[in-house]
Amino acid sequence: MPVVDVHTHVTPRRFVRAIERDGRWHTLGPDVGELHIPKFHASPAEIVADMDALRVDVYVLTPNEDFFKYDLDPQLTAVIARECNEELREYTQEYPDRFCALATLPMQDVPRAIAEMEHWMTVPAFKGVTVGDHVNGHTWDEPQFRPFWKRVEELDAFVFFHQCTATVVSHLTRRYGLPNAVGNLTDRALTFGSLVLGGVVDEFPDLKLCLGHAGGYVAFGIARMDKAWHAGLTLGRTSELGDARACLQRPPSEYLGRFYYDCCTHSEASLRFLIDMVGVDRVVLGTDTPAPMVLDDAVRWIDGLGSLSSSDKDAILSANATRALGL
Repeated sequence: MPVVDVHTHVTPRRFVRAIERDGRWHTLGPDVGELHIPKFHASPAEIVADMDALRVDVYVLTPNEDFFKYDLDPQLTAVIARECNEELREYTQEYPDRFCALATLPMQDVPRAIAEMEHWMTVPAFKGVTVGDHVNGHTWDEPQFRPFWKRVEELDAFVFFHQCTATVVSHLTRRYGLPNAVGNLTDRALTFGSLVLGGVVDEFPDLKLCLGHAGGYVAFGIARMDKAWHAGLTLGRTSELGDARACLQRPPSEYLGRFYYDCCTHSEASLRFLIDMVGVDRVVLGTDTPAPMVLDDAVRWIDGLGSLSSSDKDAILSANATRALGL
């Protein structure tokens, strides 16, 4: 089976060309797309050469998260999303055996988002969608997103969660890289919590949801989520924990196995803990290539881990993603 990396990013070449020519692209300037990182300028051929060196057979491509743009006028975001997705299609057409894709959507306008998802899910190279941890402060359990989740389930679309704006830590500090290093992981735990405690996962049991960056603090913090769920019964609905049981008949920990998690933990002990908590069948190769927090030389790293069996390694590098994406 192929080695599949589910967590990779590209900055659209059409954006780069427009910035070099005009300095703007659909109102966006050169501060977007992480152009200071050389590999965000890489051509498809250069990316494939890197894949060969890294022993990866298939990249699941997503646009750099700077292009999600949920804060713009929905019509403009829809244009940006369509152009980004067209670019992803070009990659998959150039190297159909090496690339597949997840579409970005104008999530601040749910009907537009559904329409964009429906369009790309008719293209075989597109396996699902990528979304942020929230939409302008609105979490995924809110009622306006129920039609979206219904259609996601009907289309059998794989959903990859990745931060796309300032994280929850950003309003406290922007120093030391903490909004990324800590905030990213905190946001992912909030995504898990809102989807599970908000009843989305129960209402749509066939969703295929993947939490980037190993699910953030989900595995480590799940016991405390369970504690809050139990306390909600003890203390009653008037307490701050009262609504923790409003939509959920079972503790949150029983939902760990309903998500996929990439292996981007940066330590063997953390990965081993994640596997022990969620099951090896729920962990997939994901590297965040070519962002600053990339999991370096991940295939060789996984292959060299003494705490993993041969079957564990095969599951993480190939079998789980192949099954989830229908490759």
